[in-house]
Amino acid sequence: MALAWGLSVVLVVCGAVVAAGEMAGGSPGVGAALLVVFGLLAGVNSPLVFPRPVGALEARERSAVDGRPVVYWRPGCAYCLRLRMRLGRSARQLHWVDIWRDPAGAAAVRAANDGNETVPTVVVEGRPHTNPDPAWVREQLSRPA
Repeated sequence: MALAWGLSVVLVVCGAVVAAGEMAGGSPGVGAALLVVFGLLAGVNSPLVFPRPVGALEARERSAVDGRPVVYWRPGCAYCLRLRMRLGRSARQLHWVDIWRDPAGAAAVRAANDGNETVPTVVVEGRPHTNPDPAWVREQLSRPA
């Protein structure tokens, strides 16, 4: 759990230090702006941006029932964030597995990617697709189950 929040915490601490330095140097406006920017970066890279993750086993079971894709991701991954943002509201229709929280999810990603934990890995109808185009993933949601 701590690993998932690590980047966000580092961004907040660094932002606070940089902002304090700017404020102490006589630039309170710049310091406040930097604090806001670092806070936004921390928020975007936190697990809060993604839908509530489920375990790999639960995601596979749900996908077998409803036919929706399973997305294996991890916090701090720029490609995962890109996928999440480009999907918009449709991201909530997918089953999201945080590989840093779920060892079975990490094992599934390694099995699909020659031993590497390359994310996002999207599994559609049992076939893994590594870092697919968000438009393609959106198309998979509109296909009948």
